[in-house]
Amino acid sequence: MRMKASEELITSGHLACQGCGGTMVMRHALRALGDNTVVVIPACCWTIIAGQFPYSSLRVPILHTAFETAGAAASGVRAALDIQGKEDTNVLAFAGDGGTFDIGLQSLSGAAERNEDIIYICYDNEAYMNTGIQRSSATPEMAWTTTTPSTRPKSGPKKNMIQILAAHKAPYCATANVAWPEDLTNKVKKAMTIRGTKFIHVLSPCPPGWKISSEYSIEVARLATHCNVFPIYEVYDGERYHINIQPKNIPVTEYLKAQGRFRHLTDEEIEHIQKRVDYEWKILLQREMTDSYHMNMPA
Repeated sequence: MRMKASEELITSGHLACQGCGGTMVMRHALRALGDNTVVVIPACCWTIIAGQFPYSSLRVPILHTAFETAGAAASGVRAALDIQGKEDTNVLAFAGDGGTFDIGLQSLSGAAERNEDIIYICYDNEAYMNTGIQRSSATPEMAWTTTTPSTRPKSGPKKNMIQILAAHKAPYCATANVAWPEDLTNKVKKAMTIRGTKFIHVLSPCPPGWKISSEYSIEVARLATHCNVFPIYEVYDGERYHINIQPKNIPVTEYLKAQGRFRHLTDEEIEHIQKRVDYEWKILLQREMTDSYHMNMPA
């Protein structure tokens, strides 16, 4: 007997840290998907969180796969289910930023190019948290990690994964934030109705890696969007942009100073980050306005 989509499919006894954003993402995603779902998990925090074999904290089948193969493994699961006539079973690839932005980018790109009918969720905690807080290409500019100490912080901006997937003309791409669970849930439900590759990039705070107290995970995540550091929007077919959450345009310093990983920043460095955030937000607004202009043009 199938469970209702709103029922809990993650149990107590998982091995996540307190305040883990990745666990919240999984919980809300599975509540939207229901138990007719197969989850593909590459090497990441969730390899540990799910529990030691043969036990699992998820009430759905899991395929643990190699770090670089989430997109390929999910494609294989999709093909196998289709051969069995189980086209209605959801295939969810669930990976961290290291397994998405870096090591798994090639297999994700291949799946998107083939337009595989899968949902790919990246829970982005902005570093390789499971192996000791090393920098990834999702790590923000000038952030502290164990491989980018305060004496030599990360140079260069965070990789824009939504733009990469939009360039593949994926049918549906979106950003989400654990601070807005209803928005995340609705986007997962929407992804279920769309054929082809769906990519959802979710900001997922990590208290140990971000150097914040666990009770502030949601508050800090919310600041990321209200400061325009992490805008919440959708992209359809790589062309049409729609912003979902209107930010409060709070100065970026409020977000940065809430986290120990930015404690070393000078006022000049914060000003530099503010200018980059303002520029990226302006570009996103232009993309949304261009879409609205074309939609309203007479036939």
